[in-house]
Amino acid sequence: MGEEAQIKTYEMTQEGYDELEAELDELVNVKMKEIAKKLGEAREQGDLSENAEYDAAKNEQSEINGRIEKIKQLLKGAKVVSPDDIEKGRIGIGSTVKLMDMEFKDEMEYRIVGPTEASSLNNKLSNESPVGRAIMGHKKGDTVKVETKAGILKYKILGVSNKKKN
Repeated sequence: MGEEAQIKTYEMTQEGYDELEAELDELVNVKMKEIAKKLGEAREQGDLSENAEYDAAKNEQSEINGRIEKIKQLLKGAKVVSPDDIEKGRIGIGSTVKLMDMEFKDEMEYRIVGPTEASSLNNKLSNESPVGRAIMGHKKGDTVKVETKAGILKYKILGVSNKKKN
């Protein structure tokens, strides 16, 4: 009853934190001002009950407000992990990892990031994904097994780099 809501902690790289801050700044200082202008122009047209531009602007405003609140929560719960926090040669958040799929002999490279930063298109793998979780803390030369819905996958870790991204 008297318990306060716990803030969920999100581990992320400094790069991910900075990207969220930049997005928040863009939404608050650019997008919301654009919406306010659109709403003002729509109001000048008179009857708002049948004004499609006004309705569209209100919907956009609502979506942007939702994203702003989401980013604020993510930033509030952010725990930035520095490459300095990771044992040398071990995989952690911020590590760049080269893996080999032992079944298909495919090599792949990923950057391990927090779940809010993950992007398969940008080779950013969440530390909470099955593969990410399995390789955390391992080092070059280790072979790890990953249990997935498709079965057990095996990866050999070919390289680990914990350099800071600029």
